[in-house]
Amino acid sequence: MPKATELLIILLIVLLLFGAKRLPSLAKALGSSIRDFKRGISGSEEQQQAAADEKVLPSTGDPQSKA
Repeated sequence: MPKATELLIILLIVLLLFGAKRLPSLAKALGSSIRDFKRGISGSEEQQQAAADEKVLPSTGDPQSKA
């Protein structure tokens, strides 16, 4: 885990590279990307759960009936 001084140095380098005017748009884009990634992960988990629900029951050998 980075220490506070390391984070401060990284933030200063980013500020120097991109400038103060561009940082808000970069932060917004990063936040949007993270949000989309989380949605994709949760959608993938929902698809896996749906696929698991459609599998054959191991105890009876009968497919699950959908109500």
